[in-house]
Amino acid sequence: MRYRKVGKSGLKISEISLGSWLTYGGTVDDKIAKNCMRTAIEQGINFIDSAEVYAKGQAEKVIGEWLKEETVERKKLVLSSKVFWPTSDAITDWGNTRKNIMNAIQGTLERLGTDHIDIYYLHRYDYTTPLKETVEVLDDLIRAGKIHYWGTSVWTAAQLERANAVAKALNLRPPIVEQPMYNMFFRHIEYEIMPVAKTHGMGFTVWSPLYQGLLTGKYNDGIPEGSRGSRSESLKEKLTEENLEKLRRLGELADSLDISMSQMALAWILRRPEISAAITGATKPEHVIENAQASDITLSSTTLEEIEDIMDNEPEWPETYGPNIYHKDKMR
Repeated sequence: MRYRKVGKSGLKISEISLGSWLTYGGTVDDKIAKNCMRTAIEQGINFIDSAEVYAKGQAEKVIGEWLKEETVERKKLVLSSKVFWPTSDAITDWGNTRKNIMNAIQGTLERLGTDHIDIYYLHRYDYTTPLKETVEVLDDLIRAGKIHYWGTSVWTAAQLERANAVAKALNLRPPIVEQPMYNMFFRHIEYEIMPVAKTHGMGFTVWSPLYQGLLTGKYNDGIPEGSRGSRSESLKEKLTEENLEKLRRLGELADSLDISMSQMALAWILRRPEISAAITGATKPEHVIENAQASDITLSSTTLEEIEDIMDNEPEWPETYGPNIYHKDKMR
């Protein structure tokens, strides 16, 4: 496993990390989830990502239970979580306000059974709260030792500019990382977000690097029974004939390199030095091992050109980067 700095900070994380979105505390049995985390540590993965909203807090609880059972030292791990989305019907229980963030961090620490979070992300931009208030409370949490660094998730280039400007004006700690979607199908961050973040010394920990499983190759010949694709209508909509043709050609290319399609997709992401880590989901320990091995793979310029030819990408933005204006009615 190789490690990279998170932007211009001194924090070093594994190139491949383990995430808990859509898996732990929900669809994956707790015992299997803990085996996946144990395997991740054995493979050299030191970064585990979560959020208070994942499985309504259960993802953090499973990670916390595993930490109590495991012999790994907390100081050797990089744990992250996120705040923003509502966790109850209370009007004060969502967003990037001082009140919600102070309440949320306490809940996260209790569920994880730890006294600090290494990276605390703002899970979306909050148009209803002054950014000054948000940056100030995050700086307070750093001073109190409850978080070590803070970052953003699914923020636009303009929002990143604003956050860094506010932090600089107030002489407060700026964000060190952005967590966007990034994969062969969605490369939107390359156009504005990546250059802006790089200017401010921010790294990237990207989610959905395997496009919710499409880039693993398991859907190339249809939707397996019991798979996420068999349950998710949004995933089925992505399985157009055009996309399937691209996926099949990518699978053939990976076979010619004697690597898995997943490993090729992850190595493709790691070709960019701006990327600090690719956050992968895993429902089996074998998936963790396969994904971790991508850290040792470097794709040749010829292979990268072949991928470009297959994908023939047009600039495309996920729905999460739409107007993104949340208020109490929108949130409900």
